[in-house]
Amino acid sequence: MKLLLITSAVVEAVVGVSLLTLPAFTASTLLGMPLDTPAGSVAARIAGAALISIGIACWNARNKERQGPAKGVVAALLFYNLAAVAVLVYAAIAVGSSSPLLWPTIVLHFALAAWCALSLRAK
Repeated sequence: MKLLLITSAVVEAVVGVSLLTLPAFTASTLLGMPLDTPAGSVAARIAGAALISIGIACWNARNKERQGPAKGVVAALLFYNLAAVAVLVYAAIAVGSSSPLLWPTIVLHFALAAWCALSLRAK
C-alpha cells in the first residue's frame, strides 16, 4: 500500500501542478482538445488544485497503518480512479477527444484503480 500511495502522490501532484499553472497546455496535451473558454481554464485550475490535494493526502498517508488513514485514502483513490476512467472514456467516445496520451491515461487510471482494489482486499 505504501508504494501505491507514493506513486499516486507523485503522479497526481505533477499533473495537478501542470493543470494549475498551464491549464490550456495540459488539457490539450492530455485530451487533444483546447480549453476555449475562461470557464474551462478556471475549471482546469480547480481540478489541478484538487489533484494536488489528492497528492498531499497520499503522501501524508504513506506511512500510516494499513487499517487507519491509509485505507481511507486508498478507498477514495479507488473511486477517483474509476471516475477518471469513466469520464475519460466518455471524452474519447462521446465527445470525440483524441490525443496520443488519452488512452494511456485511461489505462493508467484503470491500473491504479485495480491496484487500489487489490490493496483494500489484502490483509
